[in-house]
Amino acid sequence: MKTQVPDSLKNRFLIAMPHLMDPNFSQSVTFICEHNDQGAMGIVINRPTQLTLGEIFRQVGIVPDSNNRYQSDLIYAGGPVELERGFVLHTPGQHQWDSSIAVSPSIQLTTSKDILQAMAKNHGPDNALVALGYAGWEAGQLEREIKDNAWLTCDAEPSILFQTPMEKRLEAAAALIGVDLHLLSTEVGHA
Repeated sequence: MKTQVPDSLKNRFLIAMPHLMDPNFSQSVTFICEHNDQGAMGIVINRPTQLTLGEIFRQVGIVPDSNNRYQSDLIYAGGPVELERGFVLHTPGQHQWDSSIAVSPSIQLTTSKDILQAMAKNHGPDNALVALGYAGWEAGQLEREIKDNAWLTCDAEPSILFQTPMEKRLEAAAALIGVDLHLLSTEVGHA
């Protein structure tokens, strides 16, 4: 049986197979923000750093409100590309940010500083995940990796992205397709 890759993996989770040993992606869940004939772009959603959003506010010269609700949120390592660039995955709200794309009706990606300024004043989105860097694949690369059994894919679930504790996101994403990663072999191959 051949692995079928959907035409677009946008708004899907990539779940690392147990044998994937690349340190950037081992035991990771990646939310795919864009996928087309030119390649794919996503954000790893289960790799927190030691950096907090409060520290990011200070580094970019934003003064947060004293009762800021986002200040202690951890920043995620979104992937190995452009590590100095920030990305905010979030639920839509009443505000429109300067540089946002709708990944789905319930998830947006913003890269402009205005969302951080709003978050510093407690006017940001209800749910947000801030990452530095992203994961990128050139044309056809991700499709090949899926056919080589490096990844499982499933439709993204916003509750896993925003409400599930970070350490449970991998198992929760796999459970969406009825997979227990602990029961999978680390051997690679096709049946």
